[in-house]
Amino acid sequence: MLKSDFYYDLPPELIAQTPVYPRDSSRLLYYNKEADKTEDLIFRDIKNILQKGDVLVVNNTRVINARLYAYDEKGRKFEIFLLKRLDLKRWEALAKPARKVKIGSRLVVNQVLSLTIENIIDNGVRIVSFEFEGVFEDILDRAGEVPLPPYITEKLADKERYQTVFAKVEGSSAAPTAGLHFTPELLEELKNKGVEIVEVLLHVGLGTFRPVKEDNIADHHMHEEYYEIGASAAERINKAIDDGRRIIAIGTTSVRTLESAADETGRIKASKGNTGIFIYPGYKFKVVKGLVTNFHLPESTLIMLVSAFLTREKVLSLYEHAVKNRYRFFSFGDAMLIL
Repeated sequence: MLKSDFYYDLPPELIAQTPVYPRDSSRLLYYNKEADKTEDLIFRDIKNILQKGDVLVVNNTRVINARLYAYDEKGRKFEIFLLKRLDLKRWEALAKPARKVKIGSRLVVNQVLSLTIENIIDNGVRIVSFEFEGVFEDILDRAGEVPLPPYITEKLADKERYQTVFAKVEGSSAAPTAGLHFTPELLEELKNKGVEIVEVLLHVGLGTFRPVKEDNIADHHMHEEYYEIGASAAERINKAIDDGRRIIAIGTTSVRTLESAADETGRIKASKGNTGIFIYPGYKFKVVKGLVTNFHLPESTLIMLVSAFLTREKVLSLYEHAVKNRYRFFSFGDAMLIL
């Protein structure tokens, strides 16, 4: 299957530059698989579609201020984009301009934070080692910037708007954007209806947003990302499966977490580690029965995952409907529910 099979035309003005307020006032394209029916709704209408006993699996990762600017001894400016923490001082990161960053290069962010390039690994990823005085998380919160995607050119007024309301565990370089549509009030309404909310963790990094460069998508290598599913979450999901209830993933990161932790019988194992799972058409889902997702970039691994959940042809037809009806696309855009 070719990368070009997942291309679609998107007018630039449909790329959402700012979030909507309140969060659940975004639009929702609902596709009912059984009825082969499409509806144009508002996101908060999801409470009228979900049923008692449904399980929503959300990613509780929290985005860090992953974009830093640093300078070498010649005063040249570099962008350091943090991807994944390796230990107390060492991170995987991207550096720009990459050709000027050598092993052993020392860069200074500010008076209390500097870094050294330890190694260069595949896909241009660097291993950087930080030197700092104080608590790293506090320093990063002050020195770093919210790592908004490059297609968003508007400045974000409230950086919490790039966090989900269930964000808890710091470590992501980008938000799990399908979760951005939920408000505390909507979650409470869903719980009162009997919908279960189960939290899992996947720190969003290069694996989620790295573009596909190979023409044959089977040749694409996914960068690994850290995930966790606790014993309680696994038990609740397995109980729902035993009861015949629906497991609905909120976002592609939740899908990848669930499918990484599932055994061949479709049961979830409490586990933690790194996953490089790449889901594209032909993949057989073990756990996920429903999906809430944003509209993704053409030729991305994310649109390939959604195409695996339906078919490539159906997903492209839904995207065509979304373009025609002026839905907003990408991180701050509207959502789709497939159930």
